[in-house]
Amino acid sequence: MLWIELIITGFIIGTLVISMGGGGAAIYLGVLTGVFHLPAAVAAATSLFTAFPSLCVGAYSHYRTGNVEAKVGNRMLLAALPATIVGSLLSPFIPTKIYTWVIAIILVLLGVQIIARQYLPHRNKTANGGTKRIQAIAFGILSGLMVGVAGLSGGGPILAGLLLMGLDTVHAAATSSYVLVGTTLIGLLFHMSSGHVDWSIGFGLMIGAIIGAALAPIIINRLNKRVLNLVLQPMMGLLLVVMGLRMIL
Repeated sequence: MLWIELIITGFIIGTLVISMGGGGAAIYLGVLTGVFHLPAAVAAATSLFTAFPSLCVGAYSHYRTGNVEAKVGNRMLLAALPATIVGSLLSPFIPTKIYTWVIAIILVLLGVQIIARQYLPHRNKTANGGTKRIQAIAFGILSGLMVGVAGLSGGGPILAGLLLMGLDTVHAAATSSYVLVGTTLIGLLFHMSSGHVDWSIGFGLMIGAIIGAALAPIIINRLNKRVLNLVLQPMMGLLLVVMGLRMIL
């Protein structure tokens, strides 16, 4: 019975996070600590272990549909990978409270900016080439630090950055999944060295997440892109705000 519950939970999370361009490690982390009461170190390693295979499947499916913007994705990835390593090495020395407040404020600001872009047309301008490169590097570094320090997938800054750089919802979700494959792998390797994976729970969630991740890109590619932008972008912005507030409340 537990395995069925785990697979269904993984399927729901995997479908949603791949559709919205996240890695899902933050959600898995919440489920593992809040529902299954795993210790923090074990939950961090297990969440990344659970998220990584579904991210690979989702990113490949997005690539097959032609929605991955590899050029901007590679810029983010090259910035995020070193930041992930640095964050992993520094994580034992960073006070949790300080890190939590900084990330929470950043997520709230990014979420508000995404919502503003949707409803305030005069602010909805696409950045030029030089600005895009700087943005890609900055958001990549922030994402890498989130992965390295806290065992999160870092999808929030990546997705927000891609949307603010002018990508539509579908291409932003696809490119985010592509970037997060690399950062999640590095984070997983480092966090597994400090906290073991709960294989019995991790495998159940992982199986469901892989199935959901395989189906999500096919589903969203068949939907109306304009409707997705109108609905999902404000939803993503609101989700970032909620995530940020929940970290400090």
